[in-house]
Amino acid sequence: MLAVGAAVVFATAWILHLTETSTNLFFGTTSLMLLGLTLTATHLAGFGAGWTPQRRGRR
Repeated sequence: MLAVGAAVVFATAWILHLTETSTNLFFGTTSLMLLGLTLTATHLAGFGAGWTPQRRGRR
């Protein structure tokens, strides 16, 4: 799920860069790319992969 979020953020930054849209708001092209890199890094680190319960039985 984090990889999909990173792809959306990268696509938004790319479209803003292509159209040369000037955004003086909270987000700019550089901050969107850094957010995308952060999402990609957390995805590669294994966060958001899901949780499985431990088996409680005898072996």
